[in-house]
Amino acid sequence: MTVKISHTADIQAFFEQVAGLGQAEGNPRFKQIMLRVLQDTARLIEDLEVSEDEFWHAVAYLNRLGGRNETGLLAAGLGIEHFLDLLQDAKDAEAGLTSGTPRTIEGPLYVAGAPLSEGDARMDDGTDPGVVMFLQGQVFDADGQPLAGAIVDLWHANTQGTYSYFDSTQSDYNLRRRIVTDAEGRYRARSIVPSGYGCDPQGPTQECLNLLGRHGQRPAHVHFFISAPGHRHLTTQINFAGDKYLWDDFAYATRDGLIGDLQFVDDAAAAHNRGVQGERFAELAFDFHLQAAKAPEAEVRSHRPRALQDNGASMG
Repeated sequence: MTVKISHTADIQAFFEQVAGLGQAEGNPRFKQIMLRVLQDTARLIEDLEVSEDEFWHAVAYLNRLGGRNETGLLAAGLGIEHFLDLLQDAKDAEAGLTSGTPRTIEGPLYVAGAPLSEGDARMDDGTDPGVVMFLQGQVFDADGQPLAGAIVDLWHANTQGTYSYFDSTQSDYNLRRRIVTDAEGRYRARSIVPSGYGCDPQGPTQECLNLLGRHGQRPAHVHFFISAPGHRHLTTQINFAGDKYLWDDFAYATRDGLIGDLQFVDDAAAAHNRGVQGERFAELAFDFHLQAAKAPEAEVRSHRPRALQDNGASMG
């Protein structure tokens, strides 16, 4: 027989006391959220008959997760970050905002303050032997006109699937740049072809995925923040066509309209003309279409905590 008490007046009054509803001090919004967390946690414990051992095992897991700074990674792996995108898509559709390049998850590995260049940039520091990649495209406004002066903030992994700042073997801001688009809204970057990555096999995120019978692999991809005055900030990323994990991304970031066609060129003369040693390089062209901002707050990215936090500014 399952015993349930969370619905009783005494328990509900207890949770309201815990959530500070009787206190003048504190944050009303936080109190509202915490009350719901308490109520739903209690219902989960009762409905699924969670044992004390299971509960405290979960507490220990959360301690390990935070200790490894993997909470953001797990949020992506459990589809919560993708759900936030889907929810915003639904809100946009309700408001008639359906044009432009699709959004997708940011992920937990952005670092603010990357070097700023006009028109073009070299992203890699020359130490990774990966295939040289030339990435270029244009940024357009909602009417299809090129956007000069937009900021293309992009970052990606190296050939080992690791990111600078989080990987101490890489130089500062390696494979991270901000590019101001030229008069025709163009951006150009020289980099290397990135690799996809997998969660640490010994980490708590993969531990959770193992229990779900899931892998922790991501396809190769390039992250973008695109911003311009008077336009909605865009958080998105490009995945590469043909990647093994293109539609099997543990973070659920792949979306129609965000698949880039990475073209490999094997031509020694063409490589020489572009300053590439050897005869092989890759090219990727991708354009972005922004929406007009209906309010100033739409011009900036979310204020989620990030490495070297810059208060969410989109143009700084």
